[in-house]
Amino acid sequence: MTWDILNIIGTIAFAISGAMIAMEEDYDLLGISVLGLTTAFGGGMIRNVLIGIPVHTIWTQYHLFEIALLAIIVVFLLPNMVNRYWIKWGTFFDAIGLAAFSIQGANYAVQSGAPLSAVMIASTLTGVGGGLVRDILAGRKPMIFRSEVYAAWGVLTGLVVGLGWVHGTFEILLLLIVIVTLRMCSVIFKWNLPKHFRGKS
Repeated sequence: MTWDILNIIGTIAFAISGAMIAMEEDYDLLGISVLGLTTAFGGGMIRNVLIGIPVHTIWTQYHLFEIALLAIIVVFLLPNMVNRYWIKWGTFFDAIGLAAFSIQGANYAVQSGAPLSAVMIASTLTGVGGGLVRDILAGRKPMIFRSEVYAAWGVLTGLVVGLGWVHGTFEILLLLIVIVTLRMCSVIFKWNLPKHFRGKS
């Protein structure tokens, strides 16, 4: 039940994120819905393709699709209210989604017998793939490549799970708490990965 709740939180957070960006780009209701659903489920679809899970299995999560659509409709009907709460809590819920989906992706890859490198990639793409596709569809530079440390926490999650350091429910929840904490710290303290700075010609 705990895992289901975390998946629901992550799905809602990612769906709202996609819908909010679609509204900023002045999309219509169809565009808002597509971008919201893409953000919420795009990472899982990319993961399935990567590790050989039939893509159509994503449609078995019908209850999550219903929840995501409900969140998108709320954003469309009450944008000002949602934006007010999103500014305050959005990053935290997004961090939960990143951690939960990254762990889920890593576990799927491990269960499929994938090597460590594939586990790390599956973990990362499940956690950030939806946001990456969202930004591309919205014509924006992908946030994961230019904001505070983000995708790296998906890589770390895949490494920890792929090395077999996580087994039971307690260890999974502990890993989730650690990843959420690291993500929030990267936002609060503005941690960034090194960038290349061009000198003046």
